Amino acid sequence: MTTMEKIPPATTVAQDYDEYAAAGRIWGQVPRDRISRIKFPRVSQEVVTRYLALADLTTTVSDLLDARGIRGTIAGSFLPSLIQGKKIAGTAVTLRSIPERKTPTQGAHDKDPIKMSTREVYYLAEPGDILVADFGGNLDVSNMGGQSCTVAKTTGFAGSIVNGAVRDVTAIREIDYPVWAKGVTPITGKFRMEAIEINGPVTVHDIVVYAGDFVVADDSGVCVVPCELVEELIDEAEAIEAAEDTMRDLIARKAPISELRPLFRKRYD
Repeated sequence: MTTMEKIPPATTVAQDYDEYAAAGRIWGQVPRDRISRIKFPRVSQEVVTRYLALADLTTTVSDLLDARGIRGTIAGSFLPSLIQGKKIAGTAVTLRSIPERKTPTQGAHDKDPIKMSTREVYYLAEPGDILVADFGGNLDVSNMGGQSCTVAKTTGFAGSIVNGAVRDVTAIREIDYPVWAKGVTPITGKFRMEAIEINGPVTVHDIVVYAGDFVVADDSGVCVVPCELVEELIDEAEAIEAAEDTMRDLIARKAPISELRPLFRKRYD
């Protein structure tokens, strides 16, 4: 599927918007012309479960992306998890934001509307989705906090990936909502950032993410799988892990090199 094929005709988005508005699923903070996509296929729960069963989730997926010449992995060094031990997999929905021109004090004085909006995405999305929010890696102000993450969890989101900072870390950990972010901050994004596009292409660290891509994340980092490769990769990943389980058993038994060598580079062949 090409990039252009990922973008539906404007009339389709308008029709979807009206349908979702009638169903009470439009929050209304983001103008409709900033919503690039609403309906698109999701990865099945069966396939999600298979990915989550991988012992070395992002490690294995990263190697398989490398084998296809795809740059799709973000190291945990650049995008750590707020809650260690979490593992998520799901379809990406995206939110791109830009800085506001006014100073925050002037925006508050003028009683401007709040132009940041994760809620718009939450009600447009489906259970099991993963929010990928891009604020250009800004570490000063918060893209989301405890209340936003509570909405995400109650609407069924699997987790959030944030190219920027978040706040209310204690609250996020208390509700046990998985978040990967470039940083943390107490400073609100209100009057400092503006949602400019929903479900268009975004960048996290230096990796491009499209709405409908498949995202996996664990303590080692985050991987983004193009939607057309999701089922192909899980078949290979399961075969690799089975071979490595066998190799671990052979190593534990102190098997001879002649038995180990055929399995040694399976994940790279």
